[in-house]
Amino acid sequence: HVQLVESGVGSVQAGGSLRLSCAASGLSISSYCMGWFRQSPDKEPEAIATFNSCDSSTYHDRSVKARFTHSQDNVKNMVTLRMNSLTPEDTATYTCAAKPGAYCHTRAVVRDWGQGTQVTVTS
Repeated sequence: HVQLVESGVGSVQAGGSLRLSCAASGLSISSYCMGWFRQSPDKEPEAIATFNSCDSSTYHDRSVKARFTHSQDNVKNMVTLRMNSLTPEDTATYTCAAKPGAYCHTRAVVRDWGQGTQVTVTS
């Protein structure tokens, strides 16, 4: 039974930083593509950061590149999203995602999802 459980403080002022974590069980993240999607009320869900364990390649949406960093600890089976220089446009529900193998930056191919956690950035 696969579970992805996100955690992290969800509210910050513009310019601040947040860290989200996703603890995985029922799978080994070292064999998966792990990533983060987000959705705000007026937008479609979008992949913002993914990591392919097979070749250590990463994907970052250009809206978060240089501000957000995905990292993972294969021993703890946990992934982390560090978010810096946050703006109100980053306000959204952030969800951890997993797909066996590689390339999970398309919503349709993701197999497992976390429950989502709200991130609110105030101006």
